[in-house]
Amino acid sequence: MPMTSSTSGMIVNEADGVYCLTVQIVNICFVRVSEEPGDWVLVDAGMPKSADKIIEAAEELYGENAKPRAIILTHGHFDHVGAIIDLVERWQVPVYAHPLELPFLTGKQDYPKPDASVEGGLVAKMSPAFPHEGIDLGTHVQSLPEDESVPHMAGWKWIHTPGHTPGHVSLFREADRVLIAGDAFVTVKQESLYSVLTQEQEISGPPRYLTTDWEAARTSVQKLEALQPTVAITGHGVPMAAGTLRESLAKLVNEFDEIAIPDHGKYVDGER
Repeated sequence: MPMTSSTSGMIVNEADGVYCLTVQIVNICFVRVSEEPGDWVLVDAGMPKSADKIIEAAEELYGENAKPRAIILTHGHFDHVGAIIDLVERWQVPVYAHPLELPFLTGKQDYPKPDASVEGGLVAKMSPAFPHEGIDLGTHVQSLPEDESVPHMAGWKWIHTPGHTPGHVSLFREADRVLIAGDAFVTVKQESLYSVLTQEQEISGPPRYLTTDWEAARTSVQKLEALQPTVAITGHGVPMAAGTLRESLAKLVNEFDEIAIPDHGKYVDGER
């Protein structure tokens, strides 16, 4: 994809043991889960052909030949699983996702096609060129536990936040209220090429061109706002924290129709 944001390639420590790497236009997270060397988990797998960049960042953080205990997927869109097959083949680690996401990760189902008719900018108009096909991880992928615990991530829980995809999840660490939100909401106007390239911070709903259930998306944002997170690392945009996050999330909940939902589009007008 010929789009690279101004923060691409940067590794930022956003919370205790939580590092964020921007891969072109999407954020992934490296989460240290204990004081033991090399005890970490990868959240999401970036853009296609980004495996080498992710491995390089992992070795910068955790040492030569570092590999995670597992990979957790917030969802299976192409920009969040782009390197997953290459990473799994190299690291031989398990992958976890919500059961409703598994059909898209085991070759059984494709995502709906992006909706270029939504307003917002050039990225939305380009979206029909984005891959929407599912991938096949076979037996490498399995369901997240029903009790909302996250494998190998003590102190974290997963939260079902559908709307953008049926099995979208966000991750929350209750001890310090750190949130890895995936695309349940983002902090950049992802439909706008200018905003994507400059990473101008602005609270927004999930990317419009790939969101198919807006009422579920609304409920998901309400659920995350109720947690009162102190830091939010979103799938797109610069992480947001403290008062800015609190005020911005409240604004998104209160003005969801105006901020998030497109004025028109096939998934707004009832087509599923």
